[in-house]
Amino acid sequence: MSLKIISWNVNGIRAVAKKEALKWIDNEVPDILCLQETKAQPDQIPTDMFETEYLNLDVNSAEKKGYSGTATYSMMQPNSFHMRHEIDTHLQGRIIEQDYDDFVLFNVYFPNGQ
Repeated sequence: MSLKIISWNVNGIRAVAKKEALKWIDNEVPDILCLQETKAQPDQIPTDMFETEYLNLDVNSAEKKGYSGTATYSMMQPNSFHMRHEIDTHLQGRIIEQDYDDFVLFNVYFPNGQ
C-alpha cells in the first residue's frame, strides 16, 4: 500500500484560504494532508478550501486564539487520534497523532527546537 502525504506550514489557514493558495492540493489529492500553524479554532477553519472531500479532519488548536495549531485531513478514518498534551504542555496545538491499522502518523510542529 502506498500513501501520498503532504505536509505544509500554512502560517494562518484563513489567510491562505482567502488567497486560494490551497487549491493546488485538489490536483495532488493526498491521502493525508498535514497542516501546521493553522492559527484557528476548529469552527474558524474554512470548509470550502478544497473540492476534494476528506473523510476525516482532526484539529488541535492552541489554547491562545490565533496562535499555532495543527490540522490533519485524511481520506481514511483513523482508529483513534490524540493531541499529546503530555508533550505539548503549553497547549499550543502543535501535535496530532493518528493511529491507523498499519501505521501511526504524527503531525507535529515545534519551532526553534522547542
